[in-house]
Amino acid sequence: MPNILVFAESRKGELRKVAIEAVTAGRALADALGGGEVHALLTGAPGIAGKAAQLGQYGADLVIVCEHAGLAQYAREAIAATVAERAKSGGYRAVLLPFSAQGRDLGPRVAAKLDAPIVSDAIEVTGAGDTITARHPGYANKVIITLAITGPQVVLSLRPAAWTPKENARTARTETVQPAADPAAERVVVKELIEGAKGKLDLGEAPVIVSGGRGLRGPENFKLVEDLAAAFGNAAVGATRAVTDEGWRPHADQIGQTGRQVSPQLYVAVGISGAIQHLAGMRTSRTIVAINKDADAPIFKVADYGIVGDVFEVVPALTSAIREAKKGH
Repeated sequence: MPNILVFAESRKGELRKVAIEAVTAGRALADALGGGEVHALLTGAPGIAGKAAQLGQYGADLVIVCEHAGLAQYAREAIAATVAERAKSGGYRAVLLPFSAQGRDLGPRVAAKLDAPIVSDAIEVTGAGDTITARHPGYANKVIITLAITGPQVVLSLRPAAWTPKENARTARTETVQPAADPAAERVVVKELIEGAKGKLDLGEAPVIVSGGRGLRGPENFKLVEDLAAAFGNAAVGATRAVTDEGWRPHADQIGQTGRQVSPQLYVAVGISGAIQHLAGMRTSRTIVAINKDADAPIFKVADYGIVGDVFEVVPALTSAIREAKKGH
């Protein structure tokens, strides 16, 4: 029964949602491979050990805590060395981590140290016998590639929001380790982390995203998108590259091949034609709703539900309907 190692990402002393998703995925994979244990590696400044029990609630059998003042911010070389050393000494079948900003940097470093294959941006991972099967988008999301890995170890980098956190409570054991490399010797040091506006949902963690495109005609009309997102109550606002290039929205809102890749429970595309570059960032969303006056717009080919109509008529009506529906809940 092979065990699974999960890197539990944190920020400012708090677990990120992608850490819980990764533990959920690790638990499912371990069970599929015969019921081995899930070990979560948690790094951070002194005090991060207080988050160990939370990882146990989602299926971690053991939480390996690495506390050091130099790990208050992301220390790429020290963390990569620590993950790789544990993966080698523990003989884990797979190392799981989020395909987040940190994970995109960390995953290849760990894979190189382990001389192991890496699957990036995985949207599905299963296991049977000696084989782990992973699926991930390829060629700008034009295809979904299925990979079968039979080697001794593999690094799996998981797309944020592709897994829904699922409680599978355990009383997790804890183990304390020291960094495998001195954080003070980092060649690249994160001096400061500047966050966006307070109260604004991160695109990678929002269960609902409402995105706008050039069909809105101007920045002033993005209020339609903002109002619809506010009506849901748990939605973030996204945009296409054309919109951010025009300066209608900040580049942090951009979704697509050169922006954010997202997989929310619900994605509402408002006035978006559906260029392949945009589809590359959102087509793995669980449910896609498209609103566009052009019945032949490419977005309708990937949408689960399509509304052919004027966004200036459809969106206010939809916003009103959602507000009414939520009054009863």
